[in-house]
Formats: sequence, structure tokens, C-alpha cells
Amino acid sequence: MAATITQERITGRGWAVLFVLCGAIFLEGIDVSMMGVALPSIRAELGLATGELQWIVSAYALGYGGFVLLGGRAADLLGRRRMFVGWLAIFLMFSGLGGFATEGWVLILARFVTGIAAAFMTPAGLSIITTTYTEGPQRDRALLVYAGTAAGGFSLGMVTGGLLSSIDWRWVFFAPVLVSAIVLAGALALIPRDVRTPGPRHGFDIIGTLTLTGAMMLLISTVVRAPDVARGQTVGTGIAGLAVLALFILIERRAKSSLIRLGILRNAGLVRANLGAILLVGSFVGFQFVAVLYLQELRHWSELETGLALMVIGIDSVLAPTLTPWLVKRFGNPRVVFGGFALATLAYAAFLPLKADWTYTAMLPAFILLGLAFALTYGPLTIAATDGVLENEQGLASGVLTTSFQFGSALGLAVVAAVLTATDVLTVDRFRAGLVVPLIAAVLGLLIAGRGLLVIARPREVSRTS
Repeated sequence: MAATITQERITGRGWAVLFVLCGAIFLEGIDVSMMGVALPSIRAELGLATGELQWIVSAYALGYGGFVLLGGRAADLLGRRRMFVGWLAIFLMFSGLGGFATEGWVLILARFVTGIAAAFMTPAGLSIITTTYTEGPQRDRALLVYAGTAAGGFSLGMVTGGLLSSIDWRWVFFAPVLVSAIVLAGALALIPRDVRTPGPRHGFDIIGTLTLTGAMMLLISTVVRAPDVARGQTVGTGIAGLAVLALFILIERRAKSSLIRLGILRNAGLVRANLGAILLVGSFVGFQFVAVLYLQELRHWSELETGLALMVIGIDSVLAPTLTPWLVKRFGNPRVVFGGFALATLAYAAFLPLKADWTYTAMLPAFILLGLAFALTYGPLTIAATDGVLENEQGLASGVLTTSFQFGSALGLAVVAAVLTATDVLTVDRFRAGLVVPLIAAVLGLLIAGRGLLVIARPREVSRTS
């Protein structure tokens, strides 16, 4: 366990540790978004079919989503620093392997293992924050900076991916290697070694681990492959995934050393935060998919022009660590989340009337609103998902949240893709239909956030009548 920083303000060393952890989550965010922009260049050189091309993205999602809960638990049981450093090194190696790939299957395999590495690295990094910084304003500040860095990496990755792809798509894989090496050196120097706590060491629930990973991979596979396979196959894999998940729950109820304490899901705030995370990221990724196809396929903008157009969404990387902490302190976490989903709803509604000859000026309000929405929502959801959780379950809570983000990404992309591919030709009307999906998701997020406001209002009403 890392040494806890007890001062109310973050110390110089505390900022240095946070800088290293932010470097890793920035790396994870920029890696994902760069890949989406580089896909056309990869297809052109390796001669991949559309079905193979989607697996460059889907393999990462399967590795990430299938192993992230195990990664969170491994951080709690085996050591957070050990998991963070070890899997960061694996992330570095397999990202480099992808850059040398000359066959599609090698690239897909590299992405799958890179996803597994992120599944162990990310919850370990997040749980280092939640166990190192004192709960309250100090931890909230650290989490908001961390979340803002993640969101900023995702936004900047769209521009970086376009720039690197214009040189050579292989640099989309080589660039993360250079960043990983710097972060790894900082982690080895700055993050305190894990301290073994006295008492019995609980082992892994191997059967539970296998069934949970199998269930997650089946469910995520169902989502990401839904637009490309027969409906019967989608239903079949979905039912199989739910059946294996039910088996996992039965195993966990009887296991002596369970992988997950199911009682953690009784935390209503944690459940609301994770539902919000699914809807936030799902709507965002779905919108990005529509916007990129609209700009490149219909408007014939280049990859670099598309990335520059969407760069304004990256305003969240500036606002999340600066404005959002003040808003959370002034108005409270639930109100800020509600405001973020309200802005997201306005953003998607503002883009809904798009036309074939829309100017960038007409698109800009939606992009700005979406950047503001992400700044107000991503970090506070991270706080809500880990607040009030026992220290020895912070890795688990972080893994659950990361699963929600990843599953939301896969779900949003799959649903929007299914709407867009309902016809053979991508038209403005079809893009508008696709935009309805993120709009509905944002409205649902707004309702869930509103529920959170009702919960915090009830104690005040009781105190007034007593």
C-alpha cells in the first residue's frame, strides 16, 4: 500500500507522483483516439477487409473489458505499484510490436494484449491515487486532475493521430512507446514500494476469475460484433454471456476468497456513477464516430483536418483540473454531474440539424458544449464511483468504473454503427438518425444524475421537518 499523503494540500512529491500517474492515463487515452484516426491508412497498407479492420479496435476493447475487474482485484491483492509498473512495461512492448506488424493478425494480437495491459495498469494507477491522497478536497483535486488528463489525452489523440498518420501510421504505435518509457522511469523512481499489511493473505478465486472474464468477453464481443453478424448469433452470444455472468454470481456467493464482494454493488452512489459513466462515454464515442464519418466520408476532409476540427473538444483538458474542482467545492459533486449531462444533451441536440454543406462555424457550438460537458462530468463521476469505498477495495471499485467506461465505449459505437449501416449509402438523414443515439444516452444520464440530486435533497427536507 502506498504511503498516504495526509496534508490537505498536495505536496511537491505528491504532485510528482500524480504527474507520473497522469502520464499513464494520458497515454491510454491518446492511444485509443489515435487509432481511430489511423484506421484508413492501416487498411490501405495491410489490405485489410472492413471486418478485419474493426478488430483492431474491438480486440483492444475485448482485452480491456474482459480483464479489467481482475486487474482491479490484482492491484488490491498483489500490490498496486507492482501491477502498475509491470503492466506498463508490457503495454510498452506490445505497442511497439504493433508498429512492426506486416500482417493483420499480428496487429490484432498486439492490440488485444495491449488492452489486457491497460486493464491491469489503469485500475492500479487509479487506486494508487485513491489510497495515497487523503479523502476529501485533496483526493478530489487529484482525481479531477487525473480525469482531466485522461479526457485531454483522448481529445489530443485525434489531432496527433491525424498528424502521425500523414507521416506513417506506424508512428501511431511507436509514439506511445516513447511516452511509456518516460512514464515507466518516473514510476520506478517516485511511486513508493508496496507495503505488505499484516494478517492472512487471501488468494485468488481462480474459477470466479475465469467465469467473470469469460462473461465480460462474451458480452463485449456481442456488442462490438452486433453490426456485422446475424441477429441470431448476437442473441446467442448475449444469452451465453448473461448465463456465464449468473454462474459467476453463484460462485462468488460460495467462494471463501471471492474475486468481488457483491455487497459493494449495494452502494447506490457507486451504481449511479457507473451507469453515468456508461452513458457519458457511450454517447461521446458514438458522437465522435458520426462526426468523423460525416467529415471524412461526406465532406471529404482529410484526417488531419478532421482532428483539428474536433480539437476544440479538448477544452476539457484545461477546464477539468481548473474550473471543475472549484465547481465541485462550490456546488457539490451531484449538481456538477447534472450540469455536465445537461450540457451534453444540448451539444448533441445542437448537432442534430446538420446539413451536407454545414460550415465549421455551425458545428463549433456543439463541439464547445461537448468539451464543457466532458469537463464537468468525467472527473466527478470518478469521485462518486470511489467515494466511501473501503481502502482494500479501491482497486476493485476502480476496475468496476473502468469496465463501465470501456463497456460504454463499445456499446455506444456498436449501436451507432448499427443505425448507420441500416442502409448501404451514408446520407445526411442517416447521420441524423445516428445522432439520436448519443442524444438519448445523454438524456438518460441526465435522469440518473437528477436521481442523485433527489437523494442528497432528502436529508435536508427531513431536517427541516424535525
